[in-house]
Amino acid sequence: MQEFAGYFMPIEYVGINEEHRMVREQAGIFDVSHMGDIWVKGPKALEFLQRVSSNDASALQDGQVQYACFPNEQGGIIDDFLTYRMNENEYLLVVNAANLDKDWAWLCKQGEALGMKVGQDLVNASDAMAQVAVQGPLAMKVVQKLVAEPVEDMKYYTFRYVTLAGVPNVILSITGYTGAGGCEIYCASGDVEKIWNAVLEAGKEEGLKPAGLGARDTLRLEMGFCLYGHDINETTSPIAAGLGWITKLTDNKKDMVARSLIEKVKADGPVEKLVGFEMIDKGIPRQHYPIVDAAGNTIGEVTSGTMSPSLKLGIGMGYVKKEFSKTDTEIFIQIRGKNLKAKVVKLPFYKK
Repeated sequence: MQEFAGYFMPIEYVGINEEHRMVREQAGIFDVSHMGDIWVKGPKALEFLQRVSSNDASALQDGQVQYACFPNEQGGIIDDFLTYRMNENEYLLVVNAANLDKDWAWLCKQGEALGMKVGQDLVNASDAMAQVAVQGPLAMKVVQKLVAEPVEDMKYYTFRYVTLAGVPNVILSITGYTGAGGCEIYCASGDVEKIWNAVLEAGKEEGLKPAGLGARDTLRLEMGFCLYGHDINETTSPIAAGLGWITKLTDNKKDMVARSLIEKVKADGPVEKLVGFEMIDKGIPRQHYPIVDAAGNTIGEVTSGTMSPSLKLGIGMGYVKKEFSKTDTEIFIQIRGKNLKAKVVKLPFYKK
């Protein structure tokens, strides 16, 4: 267990590698109740989202989910998050736990500028809601045992309200941070223990067991998914981070925070780019390790790194000068004073 964002969180139960393999091959359950949950309601909900979200919230239909980030006034990233559209006047934002206070203050400031009311149009429901993630190729087979209606063929980035393990009004969504398939279950905090135990019981035949944040990190890194505080932060542009696909700049009506600054980065091209790399020499890259060229000149820094449990080699992500960002470019990671050879690769690292 380890303290994280005001919670004691399970890093591992039986071991990161074993939990990682279990989720890739079978199914695992993660307690992610620490995530922040913010409701956006009322007639100005969409106008508000079009200002604070990098993505185009007007493209959402009821029952759809969208990945986005909150740009700050300097064109950096306050946080990355998910938007759930319940109806045209009601949305749920799921944000990172470590950024919840910062996000909430920012959203209140932006909402009040539009005349929205805190506590009515903007509601921080983080303490009232809990979330578990059931991930892996057998995850939906397990969850189906607890839901009367068919849910195994739900589309990626959609959700619905269901009764699960006898608990009504549960949000079941298909997004995932592991690349292994599965779902997220959102419920009232008072119901989460019942749901957790029901999933564990239902998943015995499939070998489902709890997995901790350690495996969650190695799984997301194998997919090349960004982690806030590592690969993106207040100073990184979504364009440099490879998040141009969630940064919609084509709609002239979209009054997004720092739009002109982000447009300039896109037009000029970022000075640095976030890349994935695989170690050629033996070594495990870690956050903040220098990335250098063949002559030993610093060209960037590692933002995330690990020994990949699936690939059995060192992998990582980091920002490098754009001239070193092409696939197959040779780079070196400085590990304990030695420059170890690596190469830039196309993401994701792990391909099914």
